[in-house]
Amino acid sequence: MAQDISVVVWSKQGCSYCNEVKEYLAEQNMEYKTVDVTNHDDYRDILHTKYGVRHVPVVEIGQNNVYEGVTEVGIEHLIAALASVHA
Repeated sequence: MAQDISVVVWSKQGCSYCNEVKEYLAEQNMEYKTVDVTNHDDYRDILHTKYGVRHVPVVEIGQNNVYEGVTEVGIEHLIAALASVHA
């Protein structure tokens, strides 16, 4: 994976989908930052403003200061988004 990609995982404690995303990124040796929305409704407000959703996980993939948000639940959506960055 390219070194110039930045990944941010918006997640909450106890979320199996969130853990699946983090495990996948770890398996791919991709570094990522986590924004924990547990007990932070204001963080969910940010997600709503940016992407129109309040659920997690949301994965932001950034390159050259341009970020794409993966808001669909399911690892296949993350895999497709990462592949499009490298296309």
